[in-house]
Amino acid sequence: MTRSAPPLSLAVVTASVRDGRLGPTPAEWFTRQARARTELDVHTVDLLAHPLPLVLPAPGQEPPADVVPHRDALRTALARSDAFVVVTPEYNHSFPAALKNVLDWFLTEWAAKPVGFVSYGGLAGGLRAVEQLRPVFAELHAVTVRETVSFHTAWEAFDGEGEPLDTKGSAGAAEVLLDQLIWWGAALRTARAEQPYGS
Repeated sequence: MTRSAPPLSLAVVTASVRDGRLGPTPAEWFTRQARARTELDVHTVDLLAHPLPLVLPAPGQEPPADVVPHRDALRTALARSDAFVVVTPEYNHSFPAALKNVLDWFLTEWAAKPVGFVSYGGLAGGLRAVEQLRPVFAELHAVTVRETVSFHTAWEAFDGEGEPLDTKGSAGAAEVLLDQLIWWGAALRTARAEQPYGS
């Protein structure tokens, strides 16, 4: 990204909506890492704040009136983003149903944009969830970056201030992920500006 280019809009998405969730801890930590990068304008999207029903409206129909504000707020947050980082746990060797629901509600908002992952879980560190998310995002025409940040045995990975116990390793992994995300974000933003995706 050239020095004159405006910062990329990055959405950090907290995917878990479960009671007692750990998700905000790694999400807030990663958001702090991202906000240290001058190339990025970071905003957060917590799926708990935007509940959407599992029953999608038929094509061309509006959802119930109480759903419209949540849908519109999420649509705006996703559409304005040049890149995404999804912070996800691993549930039963996969990713949360709430995240899949949001991916099904929105299509074009993800297209031709890069997606990175911060995962957490038990011994696998949420990596099985990430591997299942890659083909889902490919179907949405998004580009997933290779590097991830993963927290293994996640409930024991953070101190009381929300900082990883492995500060150096976690920060290094986040830096590599952000480097890749910024490269892809800048390249794809330029491509979308020159020719709208799918045109």
